[in-house]
Amino acid sequence: QVQLAESGGGLVQPGGSLKLSCTVTADEYTYPLYCMGWFRQSPGNLREVVATVYTGDGRTFYADSVKGRFTISHDNAVNTVHLQAASLKPEDTAMYYCAAEPYDYPACGSSWRPLDGYWGQGTQVTVSL
Repeated sequence: QVQLAESGGGLVQPGGSLKLSCTVTADEYTYPLYCMGWFRQSPGNLREVVATVYTGDGRTFYADSVKGRFTISHDNAVNTVHLQAASLKPEDTAMYYCAAEPYDYPACGSSWRPLDGYWGQGTQVTVSL
């Protein structure tokens, strides 16, 4: 059993910043995670990939809508991934989900579809005055 625990969501004014964090733990043993990232979903919309990182070499992917504003980082030693979100806009309002991949997946990016069981519960980000 794998658990992904997100934190850091909340209410922020337009132009503000937030840092989301996600730590992955397992009940019985630790193992490497090859792709980690963040998705988001707002009401009436499909879940979309926001940012990913291939932990093997640190390659990152960003959705066009967040390029230049969001930064993803990771710490392999503790299976943690962060998302620093800056210059937030009302359209960034969504539930943000962390995901992880236990199999090697070099194409860690827009085509990634995380396995069931490798998703967090989500953390709400609301950008509003």
